[in-house]
Amino acid sequence: MKKIILITLLTFAITAKSQESNNTNTENPATKSYSFSLEQAITHALINNYSAINAGRDIESAKKKKWETTAMGLPQINSSLDYQNNIELQKSLIPAEFFGGNKGEFMEVAFGTRHNMTARATLSQLLFDGSYIVALQASKTYLKYYENAKIKTDIDTKEMVINAYGNVLLAEEGIIILEKNKATLEKTLFDTKETFKNGLIEEENVEQLQITLTSINSNINYNKRLLDVSYKMLKIALGIDIDADLKLTDKLDNLTISNLDMAFSQTGFNVGNNINYQMAQNFQQQKELELKLEKSKALPTLSANVNFGYNAFGNQFQFFTQNQKWLNYSNLGISLNVPIFSSLARTARAQQAKIALDKAKTQLTETEQRLKLQYANAKSEYEFSIEEYETAKTNLSLAERIEKKQQIKFTEGLSSSFDFNDAQRQLYAAQQKYLQTMVEIINKKASLEKVINKI
Repeated sequence: MKKIILITLLTFAITAKSQESNNTNTENPATKSYSFSLEQAITHALINNYSAINAGRDIESAKKKKWETTAMGLPQINSSLDYQNNIELQKSLIPAEFFGGNKGEFMEVAFGTRHNMTARATLSQLLFDGSYIVALQASKTYLKYYENAKIKTDIDTKEMVINAYGNVLLAEEGIIILEKNKATLEKTLFDTKETFKNGLIEEENVEQLQITLTSINSNINYNKRLLDVSYKMLKIALGIDIDADLKLTDKLDNLTISNLDMAFSQTGFNVGNNINYQMAQNFQQQKELELKLEKSKALPTLSANVNFGYNAFGNQFQFFTQNQKWLNYSNLGISLNVPIFSSLARTARAQQAKIALDKAKTQLTETEQRLKLQYANAKSEYEFSIEEYETAKTNLSLAERIEKKQQIKFTEGLSSSFDFNDAQRQLYAAQQKYLQTMVEIINKKASLEKVINKI
């Protein structure tokens, strides 16, 4: 029976270990594998981005702070235990004649016991305090601020992921085009060398192609290093380990086409939907509450408390024995505090709060105007990126035809290597410009969406 149990447990352990090793989400972050479209990457980042995580924690902390403020007006119970050891009792002088002594003489008398102990409990309740009412309102504004901060973090995270995702695709597409150009150039260089061996062209033509090939190899190496850095930047934005395996499923051209929407740029802009404007409003509300708080300090405060306790005395420390006698006491108290005159200190604080509120109102107006300008700029740049994309697409087609014609002329000896080289450089620049305009469309639309507060 024991052997059967041992075999069963061993089989279970091996199976569990096998399942664990086949799981992509293992404990070691470096072994995790991810595959994301752009939308999936955004969704993942909104949950796992480091800033987004801490923004969520700020909200939880604000909720606790709100309850802390609320609890200030709820019943409070405190208890205490005090012990006093009178090593040397304090002496007092009384007329000696009270004890049969001579008139005019005094006797030293010690009052009290060596050991004293008091155990008490206090129940206190705030009945009215204008500052507490304002504090409750402020705690809601405090929470709203961090909720808005979380939205702002999510919007920033989305834009950061879009930019990082596009940079990776740009580097990948750049490498693909460069490798294609390299293969074409290598074939042309081989044919040119063969022609040179036959003495039909000058060696300068071969050398010019070799210079171009060396430049392409250098650009390929640079783009590969750039791709590695771009991937790491994207992983950080996603909140995953930079050594994890990441695969992007979207293609640059597909993302570009999906972001080509001139009608989107014509959508009206409501500044009230922008998170920065909402946070500016939140700041103004805070200043309004600060002014209200200073004014409330001129109101009276009322509180009540109930005390209940026991006292014990003795010349021997025997408080925890059955022979010790405890004397109980209790009382009820109400405290009313009425501010009367502060030498205009409260008025000065209220005036400072009023000035701070006026500044907040001015900042809100400034924020509104700046956001309108930011929207107009983002709208213009997005529309311009679409125009640039169409232009780059046309120019690329023309550059490809020119390069093809120059290649044919160069092969047939009708064109010099300098003309062919100029056509190649023009083509390579057009290719990079085309890729860059594709990424610009994606990024500029993300910037426009950020202004209109679209998550």
